[in-house]
Amino acid sequence: MSVPRFFPEWVCWQLSDAYHQVEGGHIRIFRSGELREAVEQQNLRFLNRHWAHGLHVPYWWLRCLLWNRGEEAWPVRTYHRLLVWDLMHKPRLTRWLDRLLTPLLGKSLVLYFVRNDLQAS
Repeated sequence: MSVPRFFPEWVCWQLSDAYHQVEGGHIRIFRSGELREAVEQQNLRFLNRHWAHGLHVPYWWLRCLLWNRGEEAWPVRTYHRLLVWDLMHKPRLTRWLDRLLTPLLGKSLVLYFVRNDLQAS
């Protein structure tokens, strides 16, 4: 399961009301422990967690800060190009930056579960 991580998402909500009012967008912010408990009540056993997408947080903060200007705002457009370039080329520098930023600001919380009636391998 992957959901937005609390702190980066909370900052987005503080920067833009419109960000969390977009149809199909994020309508709730989860705390890791509360989400884990809710999922465990569904006959699932927690295995592990990690964070992801540290390099994406500045993009979303810029996007929310400049929400009314949209995707065409120069800082948003430029950072988006960086993310696409990173995805396509995977240079060492951005991989290193992502590893550095993810524990601090990773945009996504990833939780792993297995059904209680299955054995984890």
